[in-house]
Amino acid sequence: MLLAIDVGNTHITVGLFHQKVLKHTWRLNTFRHYTSDELGVHFLNLLATKNLDASKLTGICMASVVPSLDEPFRIMCRSFLRQTPLVIGPQSKLGIKNLYKNPEEVGADRLVNAVAVHALYRKAAIVVDFGTATTLDCVTAKGEYLGGAICPGMELAGEWLATHTAKLPRVTFQSAPTKAIGKTTKESLQSGLFWGYIGLVDGLLHHLTREIGVRPMIVATGGLSTVIGPYLKPVPRILPNLTLDGLRVIWDMNKRQGGK
Repeated sequence: MLLAIDVGNTHITVGLFHQKVLKHTWRLNTFRHYTSDELGVHFLNLLATKNLDASKLTGICMASVVPSLDEPFRIMCRSFLRQTPLVIGPQSKLGIKNLYKNPEEVGADRLVNAVAVHALYRKAAIVVDFGTATTLDCVTAKGEYLGGAICPGMELAGEWLATHTAKLPRVTFQSAPTKAIGKTTKESLQSGLFWGYIGLVDGLLHHLTREIGVRPMIVATGGLSTVIGPYLKPVPRILPNLTLDGLRVIWDMNKRQGGK
């Protein structure tokens, strides 16, 4: 069984694959000062919730955008899970061509999403990942990663307002606001953030599509993809676990090519 680990700025998303089937997922809060021992306890407990132990694992593939956790994760994987992880970076065998001016600048999660959408569809595509930051990444039908756009995530924008103003509260988004006219401060914040965000992402998709030169497939992923995705034009394919699937694709590719 393969353990796929996506270390994000807000959450650590973990997936357990049996061959190509995602059997279980977990989400942990990201704490930038985790030690390898703390991570080890967490991951052994996660496996125990499914009556599994580390001996059942055949590999670990990881993407991280939190450099301070890279080494603790490597040590944890070797010491507690008895596996040397495949950690995704600009030099990894990905099966796509990275056309960024400086390839090392691209976040591992963005590359993994590009790999996943190319492996699944083999069409020109834009992947919109709704995380702490919202990223839009463009991939050609030939598997060329073109680059894209980065903007603050919707919840991050709300958090900034709450921490930099005296009276505005924090708001969350389990569902879309039913109306644009808010009747309370909380409703007004939710309206402004949500519907304003829809306009932002729709506008970026329009400009990116024009520059790609063909009509791309739109794919939404990330924690808020199921909330925001249905309101985008055009409505995208919504694949919340796309990054985990990309890690599985990269692991399989490196295993076949002996690139582990």
